Amino acid sequence: AVRLQHGASGLEPLAWSEDHRVSVSTARSIAVLEQLSDVHSGGQDMVIHRTAVPAPGAACTLKVGPKKEVAECKEKFASSVDPTVSQVFMLDRVFNPEGKSLTPMRGFKYSSWSPLGCDANGRCLLAALTMDNRLTVHANLNRLQWVQLVDLTELYGECLSEARYKLCKGDAPCGELRDFPEFQRRHSMQAPVRMEWSGICTTQQVKHNNECRDVGSVLLAVLFENGNIAVWQFQLPFLGKESITSCNTIESGISSPSVLSWWEYEHNNRKMSGLIVGSAYGPVKIIPVNLKAVKGYFTLRQPVVLWQEMDQLPVHSIKCIPLYHPYQKCSCSLVVAARGPYVFWCLLLISKAGLNVHNSHVTGLHSLPIVSMTADKQNGTVYTCSSDGKVRQLIPIFTDVALKFEHQLIKLSEVFGCVRTHGIAVSPCGAYLAVITTEGMANGLHPVNKNYQVQFVTLKTFEEAAAQLLESSVQNLFRQVDLTDLVRWKILKDKHIPQFLQEALDKKIESCGSTYFWRFKLFLLRILYQSMQKAPSEVTWRPSHEDAKILISDSPGMGSTEDDQEEGTSKQASKRSLGDAGKGVDIDDSAEDSLHQSSDSGGREPMVEKLLEIQAQIEAVEMHLTREHMKRVLGEVYLHTWITENTSIPTRGVCDFLMSDDGYDDRTARVLIGHILKKMNKQTFPEHCSLCKEILPFTDRKQAVCSNGHVWLRCFLTYQSCQSLVYRRCLLHDSIARHPTPEDPEWIKRLLQGPCTFCDSPVF
Repeated sequence: AVRLQHGASGLEPLAWSEDHRVSVSTARSIAVLEQLSDVHSGGQDMVIHRTAVPAPGAACTLKVGPKKEVAECKEKFASSVDPTVSQVFMLDRVFNPEGKSLTPMRGFKYSSWSPLGCDANGRCLLAALTMDNRLTVHANLNRLQWVQLVDLTELYGECLSEARYKLCKGDAPCGELRDFPEFQRRHSMQAPVRMEWSGICTTQQVKHNNECRDVGSVLLAVLFENGNIAVWQFQLPFLGKESITSCNTIESGISSPSVLSWWEYEHNNRKMSGLIVGSAYGPVKIIPVNLKAVKGYFTLRQPVVLWQEMDQLPVHSIKCIPLYHPYQKCSCSLVVAARGPYVFWCLLLISKAGLNVHNSHVTGLHSLPIVSMTADKQNGTVYTCSSDGKVRQLIPIFTDVALKFEHQLIKLSEVFGCVRTHGIAVSPCGAYLAVITTEGMANGLHPVNKNYQVQFVTLKTFEEAAAQLLESSVQNLFRQVDLTDLVRWKILKDKHIPQFLQEALDKKIESCGSTYFWRFKLFLLRILYQSMQKAPSEVTWRPSHEDAKILISDSPGMGSTEDDQEEGTSKQASKRSLGDAGKGVDIDDSAEDSLHQSSDSGGREPMVEKLLEIQAQIEAVEMHLTREHMKRVLGEVYLHTWITENTSIPTRGVCDFLMSDDGYDDRTARVLIGHILKKMNKQTFPEHCSLCKEILPFTDRKQAVCSNGHVWLRCFLTYQSCQSLVYRRCLLHDSIARHPTPEDPEWIKRLLQGPCTFCDSPVF
């Protein structure tokens, strides 16, 4: 459980990103909880890195006209004798974000994570919508601080102002701002309701020499109060305002829109996309999105109505899950929407007859309206929750025609006691469920104070997580942190790697030899090594009191003897141990511990041998992964260099390092090195120390030491020496890498964008 500093706010306060960060919308900030599978810690608890995106200090005022004219209009509407004008104006927080006599609009309404690979570090961007309608995009570039990249509300207001608040050039001229309906229209056309990111798509960019190059881009759809949708196109990596490619506005025709989601469908290598929009009155439909210059995408010809009844059941949340239909032998889309206490579902699949739509409702789930819904996109499982602490798990089962749902109740009260739930989110691989809870009713009475907490509940067993990791199509440990965390917990708890997992992993390594399974093996060995380590007796963060005050008689000038100094040290140690005992340390336990250590010195020898054996296995796996990456680097050097070109990569040193071990016999490496040495024509191109200009020999993969003793760390991505005081480290502090420089060619910059070769983590 992670306690929140402020109360949760917004409609769906929880969101879990693809890079394992949980965003929690609160009344003062967005709390971001990042899950880490730490290989350097021996604790069994989840390791969570906590940061926050603070709410802006100033209120957001939408741009509807010149400041002077807007101020005059506000004064006119506030003092109007017509109560239908004055009361509506005074109570609408879109018009009055600062509040005056009303409570201030602080906090966040909604947050949404982009796909993986959108920011400068290849991670997820965070789009945040405040209660006062400010929409911003943030990035976590240096791990400790969130940076606002762009304010989309301000940019969209400027675009509307330049277009004189008309969507199309052929539209009739807009009315006067002094008219209250026009004043309302200008606000509703730029007050965001929800926003959602699309998947990453590829666009073609024409260069100056008339060549075309593929550029990654991502779309952010923003739904406004009047039903319009603004689709922003961002070039990747997104760096700020200069990365915005375009902004197009679509009219959805939905009155009182409440929720938005992307529909992305792939059929026979043809991709289709659209936007699913839900209304507070009940209807749900897909709006076509015309993606210009996007490779492989096709658009719908007309909107597709999924539910048209105006039954006054508001659509609260929509999720779109891509699945494979086992009977129709084709891909399909499952759209689920929370409508009151019911779940509306719609199955979409394309056949020879066209687009087939099957829809229905799942009833009898909750007695109260659904407050949050989340979906596991790996297997299509849907989770819903109501405020009374009941969570339902819905598992889709395909039939000949469409599908049906099996659902079961998850009683959080059996785990946490009586609680109220405010939001749920499932981890990317479905291993954990995050739940925001507060205290429930006790003896029919509501609690005096509410303590908001994010609780993490496991949804998979260790065996399921291990099997999923072994059969993974992703083959990236970082993208499966929730699964590796369950494996980590099991090994730390049992202090051994289960036999079935070890055998299955060895088979995978023998059969395909993918470096992913070697990295998985390295992860298991490191966790096993940590489980064998003895926990420190003292808390590591507590300052030691060794530099205590020295008596005058003990000072060197007074001629103190060694015996006196030893006596003083022993007194300090005894005081410190008594102080620790007073703070809850059991003296008998510590005495037994010391007796056990002194008497069982013979029993400790097998443990030391076991640790040395594991350490040797770790070094062997690390060396194998290093050699495989060296082969990749040498392959890039061979492909991108000419005969006498001096690359900044120590090519000769890497070749010699690979061939230095007589036991290493890799025919591919030998052939590659032979071609490279022939190309280099006896030239060595050694690295030189920037301090003394001496040659830096390549004798160690981690560091370079010159003849004068200057030590430089080596970049694990290119094996160059990092001869600067600024460099990057991977997320788990496994390795270091240098920053790319303007002089680097494109292929070296591409190498420097890679993840850690040992743990797949991104580099900061």
